[in-house]
Amino acid sequence: MSAIGNRVAMEARLWIGTPYRHQGSRIGAGADCLGLLRGVWRALYGTEPEAVPPYTPDWSEPQGEETLWEAAQRHLVDKPVGNAAPGDVILFRLRDTGVAKHLGVQGRAGAQASFIHAYQGHGVVESPLSAPWARRIVARFEFPERT
Repeated sequence: MSAIGNRVAMEARLWIGTPYRHQGSRIGAGADCLGLLRGVWRALYGTEPEAVPPYTPDWSEPQGEETLWEAAQRHLVDKPVGNAAPGDVILFRLRDTGVAKHLGVQGRAGAQASFIHAYQGHGVVESPLSAPWARRIVARFEFPERT
């Protein structure tokens, strides 16, 4: 595991128990999946890489735009989907014909793989990266060593 990956996973775990709040990004107060990533980014680098405009829960699904994926590509480092390591950012497509609109942080890799994410109705949790989740992964990224 890279040093940055270890820091990302440790920071994301501090958010476990934070309630789900659409567009939220405050540890303990509320976060959605992007808000969790934004909070981890702030903890590592101090400020966010860009202002996040208001967004709806469906993201840009009606327009068919990969807004979340494009933002990840601007600020994170692409890596092969099958090359899992703790601290990776994983991007999911929840419906086969929908846009990618859910993010998580790889908690553990291997046989007991897990990911940390903010999930509506559950808040920030660490979930098993079970087959139903794993088959929905469309991209994998690393946090940059520095910004």
